[in-house]
Formats: sequence, C-alpha cells, structure tokens
Amino acid sequence: MRTRGSRNLAESVHGQFITVIGIVTGRQRPSTASGVTFVTLVDEYGMVNVVVRRDLAERYRPALMQSQLLQVKDKLEDLAGVRHLIAGHLQDRSDLLKGLAVRSRNFR
Repeated sequence: MRTRGSRNLAESVHGQFITVIGIVTGRQRPSTASGVTFVTLVDEYGMVNVVVRRDLAERYRPALMQSQLLQVKDKLEDLAGVRHLIAGHLQDRSDLLKGLAVRSRNFR
C-alpha cells in the first residue's frame, strides 16, 4: 500500500483505505470523547487528523504515545467536507528521523 501525503487526501474518497505518515504535533483525549484519542500529524504539505478508538489505542499504546513519526493505516472518513483518518493500525517510524528532535503537545 502506497503512503499518501496530506495534499493527496483531496484525491481520496470516503471509505478508501490509505496509509499516511507524519510528525506527531499533538495528541488529545478529551474526557467527553469516550476514550477516543485525536492525533494531529504534519508532513511537508499540511496536516492530517487521525481518530484512534479506545481499543486500538490500548493495542498500540507505545506507538501512539511515544512516536515522533507515526504511520497510520485504514479508512478515510469524509463527512460534510471534514476529512480524517480512522486509525486501524499504528506504527512508530521515529527511526526514520535519524536523531531529529521533535516534540508534540499532549493534552488529556
């Protein structure tokens, strides 16, 4: 499966399986979100919003909480022009940064 950049998401359709990779700039798990974690990834073209459901967050906790560069696979959701990726698989790809220091903002 080919990795897409944030600018390629406009060419993708609702329900399409895609893979994105980006620097984690923020993680949020609001108390009103029933255990859902919202992750913001940034690549050279823009941002990708990712929704991580509770069961997946528990399964991939180290990748979700520790990665600086995160690869996400699964379905694109497009509701009324709001696009985000519903995560199905997470992989920490921070090794590709080769020592580049990156910090994210984490809110809980």
